[in-house]
Amino acid sequence: MNQKNLKTKGIKVVLVSLLMGVLSCKEAPKEQPKNVETSEVSMKATEPFFKLSLAQWSMHRMVREDGVDPYTFAEKAKNWGFTGLEYVSGLYYKELQAANFSKEAMAAFVEKSNAESKKHGMQNVLIMIDGQGDLATTDAKKRKEAVENHFKWVDAAADMGCHAIRVNLSGSKVPNEWVASSVDGLTQLATYAKGKNIEILVENHGGLSSNAVMLAEVMTKVNMDNCGTLPDFGNFCIERTKDGCAEEYDIYKGISELMPHALAVSAKSYDFDADGNETKLDYPRILKIVKDAGYTGFIGVEYEGSRLSEEEGILATRDLLIKAGKELN
Repeated sequence: MNQKNLKTKGIKVVLVSLLMGVLSCKEAPKEQPKNVETSEVSMKATEPFFKLSLAQWSMHRMVREDGVDPYTFAEKAKNWGFTGLEYVSGLYYKELQAANFSKEAMAAFVEKSNAESKKHGMQNVLIMIDGQGDLATTDAKKRKEAVENHFKWVDAAADMGCHAIRVNLSGSKVPNEWVASSVDGLTQLATYAKGKNIEILVENHGGLSSNAVMLAEVMTKVNMDNCGTLPDFGNFCIERTKDGCAEEYDIYKGISELMPHALAVSAKSYDFDADGNETKLDYPRILKIVKDAGYTGFIGVEYEGSRLSEEEGILATRDLLIKAGKELN
């Protein structure tokens, strides 16, 4: 082979090699930076399984004793690291009762609350309703009046973008009467609320409502998808006397029995030890019950202690929830 042919063949080989190299570069998938994927997995692993909301009752002394404006709720909750708001109707009763709960007064409450939650980028979660009558009274007329008293709060919750209102089941102290009256009162209220896309939640809040197996029975008998429970970590005193709780339902058994019906969860706290653990309630144990039930919604912080200031108690409860939640991942 002469020099010319050798040269020509060499050029062809080089060109083919270059072409194959270009094609292989185009076909090879781009390698993703390993640190991005690892970082995302790591972040998910350290996030708790729930979202954090603040129950406004945690600051009731600020409002009632220190004169704090309840409409600063959204701003304070945002600054304390929460994303959801759980309003307490009673903290607004001073102005609402003075106006006899008129449509104008209720509309002003909704407008002001919405403006503040929007301003601070917060989510309105629910409204806790008190003092509107006994939904479990054996007096059918009074029970109906109590149901209708809650209608304005269902409407307010809908206008605020909340998913629910929390109600109490006060009334009869006779078990079978209480169950029957509770079923009737809740069915009436949930039927009205269904048309507004609002859920009716019952908290274990003293009396027979703190008997978890009975409250679960009520939920089963009502059998409506917009009626459920709001398990509170600490409200399991069935009978209270001046000396304290005379009969208390087992906390962990009670939460386990209420969680299958839970549409919200309330993290009650009273006091903390030097390591930041709640002195009465085993938070890791409770959160495992909540997680095992498949719950992933908001958990509302409700500090009710007296040794710490309300702000200190709120932050301590928040931190314990986050810590205990991460340890379950």
